[in-house]
Amino acid sequence: MTTELAQIIDQIVKDDDLHAQWLNTLSMMENTGARKISASENKTKVTLIQLKHAAEEARHAYYLKKQIGRLRDENLYHDYEPENLLSPFESLHYLLHLDVEISRYLKNEVHLRGDRLKFGAYLLVTYAIELRAGELYPVYQEVLIANHSKVTVKTIIAEEETHLEEMLSQMKEFFGNKMLDVAAIANKIEKRYYQKWILALEKEVNIERIELLS
Repeated sequence: MTTELAQIIDQIVKDDDLHAQWLNTLSMMENTGARKISASENKTKVTLIQLKHAAEEARHAYYLKKQIGRLRDENLYHDYEPENLLSPFESLHYLLHLDVEISRYLKNEVHLRGDRLKFGAYLLVTYAIELRAGELYPVYQEVLIANHSKVTVKTIIAEEETHLEEMLSQMKEFFGNKMLDVAAIANKIEKRYYQKWILALEKEVNIERIELLS
C-alpha cells in the first residue's frame, strides 16, 4: 500500500494544480480533526493534551493551506468546497464516518455512554488517524524531495509522531486491558475508509492524467 500511495502522490506532485488541491484536501482533513477533538471535550474536564492536539491539528491545517502559495496563488483554493478538493466525498467523510462507526462500536460492544463515550471515541479515532498519518506524511515528504518541490511537511511528521505516543499512553490508561482489542478494531475500521479514499484518489488522478495527455 505504501508503494501505491507513493505512486499516487508522485502523480499529484508532478502537476501544480493537483498538488495545490491535494494540500487543500489535507488541510481540510486536519481541520476536521481539530474540530472533532474540540467537539469531544467535556465542558470542564479538558486535558492539556486535548488542547495541544486541537491546536496542533488546526495549525497543521493552516500550514498546509499556506503551502499552496509555493505552487499557486494561495487564495486560489480559498475554501473547502468540493471543487477545491481531491476526491471530495471520500475526503470529507473519511474522518466523519470513522468517528460514527467507532462511536457505535464503543457504545454497543464496550458499553460506554455520555462523556466517556465521547472521550473513548476521541482516543481511538485520533489514534487510528495518527497511525495513518505516520505512514502518509513520510511518503509524501520523500516524493517532495524526489521531485525537488518547494513544499515540505517535515514539521508535521515530527508532531504526528509525538501525537501517536501520547494517544497510546492515554489509551492504556483509559481502556486498560482492553486496549489492544479496541485498538485492533479501530485500525480495522479505519483501514476500510482509507482504502476507499485511496481508490477514489487513484481514479481521480488517472482521470486527470488522461485529460492532460489528450
